[in-house]
Amino acid sequence: MSKNYYVTTTLPYVNASPHIGFALEILEADCLARYHRLTGDNVLFNFGTDEHGLKIYRKAVEVKKDPQEFVDEYAKKFDSLKKSLNLTYDNFIRTSDPNHIASAQKFWELCLANGDIYKKKYKVKYCVGCELEKTDSELINGKCEFHPNQNLETIEEENYFFRFSKYQKALLKLYEDHPDFVVPSHRLKEIKSFVENGLNDFSISRLKEKLPWGVPVPNDPEQVMYVWFDALINYISTLSWPKDDKKFKKYWPGVQIAGKDNLRQQSAIWQAMLASAGLPFSKQIFIHGFITINGERISKSLGNVVDPVSLSDKYGTDALRYFLLAKIHPFEDSDFSIEKFESAYNADLANGLGNLVARVAKLCETSGLKFSHKSKYKNIYSKYLDRYRFDQAAEAIWGKIGKLDKYINDRKLWELSGEKLKTSLTFAVNEINQIATDLKPFLPETAEKIEKQFKVPKIKSDKPLFPRC
Repeated sequence: MSKNYYVTTTLPYVNASPHIGFALEILEADCLARYHRLTGDNVLFNFGTDEHGLKIYRKAVEVKKDPQEFVDEYAKKFDSLKKSLNLTYDNFIRTSDPNHIASAQKFWELCLANGDIYKKKYKVKYCVGCELEKTDSELINGKCEFHPNQNLETIEEENYFFRFSKYQKALLKLYEDHPDFVVPSHRLKEIKSFVENGLNDFSISRLKEKLPWGVPVPNDPEQVMYVWFDALINYISTLSWPKDDKKFKKYWPGVQIAGKDNLRQQSAIWQAMLASAGLPFSKQIFIHGFITINGERISKSLGNVVDPVSLSDKYGTDALRYFLLAKIHPFEDSDFSIEKFESAYNADLANGLGNLVARVAKLCETSGLKFSHKSKYKNIYSKYLDRYRFDQAAEAIWGKIGKLDKYINDRKLWELSGEKLKTSLTFAVNEINQIATDLKPFLPETAEKIEKQFKVPKIKSDKPLFPRC
């Protein structure tokens, strides 16, 4: 029986071009969406861009562009990832869309009606890179952990606040009742500890005279919404909430994918906001680690960005998909280098999968035999993907590749003839087709090529799937 499955990434800020760290996140989401479609589920896959906030406004001013013109330009770059990374997202939500703005304002009104929004004067240290307030205990040598090259700013003004402190017990109960709410488990322990230590109400608006680019606060023309309050609502505004209640109830709650620097926002702040608005909590939060270079986080602010589109153009989209899904640990930080990338490419794609497909195709061609396709989808990796272990799922597929290679070598298929050759080759052809089906969530383009080559009675050799680099 098919189920409804909703998966969403976070929304990247449109103050710079896409980098490989975000490519990891959206490819993980795409793999899950493709996997669930294979199982017959009704899938909705959400992606988009976060277009408000202080750093976006400042960047637009810096390049002397109207903020809307600026975000329009960068939104197109992120939406172009659909082609360059072969993505299958259904919705591309932009937080400057009128429908999203209307949803955010309705959400605000619900929280206000619940007594969870109030106004006060305050003074706080603020990291523009994170778009978050920072306490002294969160700082390392007076700097933000995630943006150590940026100076903190001091904000002192009268804003609206959200009663985050009110939801401590509700959040702790959520974590207790659903021990797999945050994956991996050590991230759940981390957020649980944060909430147990007490929650502080936080500012959810900014003075429009200082930040004119944002969602207007309902009934207060002097204030705009704080970027995080506005952006998180995309997870339901993309479902046409509150206008389309049927669609909302069909897909919500959903699965959210985020980096470890988003843990607090996704698993605590957003959940408290949902509770305030009287809406169900998210279904599950998957938190992935960072991609690093020489142990240092890849980030726009540090200037060590790796362009995923350039890698895709040079090596092929499936090569990039393979490395990020199979060779990057889903939960921990993993180091990237061109040397590691090319090593995995040659060993697993050119010599592994590519060589196996070429060998079997050549044996089929020289045999002159006709074959029929008998394989069908077999869910060999649900125990891995249901736990977000993309690496282990890929390992299971490559285990099958290794076994088939061994089968060919042990039986010396190139020396067989007659019925023995036909029986052995028929088995090999069916295994190749099964491997192609298994590859669909990971290497969809390659899977399609293999199926096209092996789903005909007469199988012929073709150009290498992955030429050695």
